[in-house]
Amino acid sequence: MENIKDGRLRKNIQIGAQVEVVQKNHQRSGKLTQGTVKRLLTNSPNHPHGIKVQLESGVVGRVKNVILKSY
Repeated sequence: MENIKDGRLRKNIQIGAQVEVVQKNHQRSGKLTQGTVKRLLTNSPNHPHGIKVQLESGVVGRVKNVILKSY
């Protein structure tokens, strides 16, 4: 089972977390890209459009969902 946390709060996102982000060029369509957080790029504790991160793949986007795997 998977739980989802809000990507607008920095405290919900850690390096190594599995997340879904929307890239700048996909904002209109809302297409999500899944990956692992490499760096957090937003310094503020929250952001209305999602915390900006860089994924291990190099993709930069705003976090929409943080995926928590429960075992």
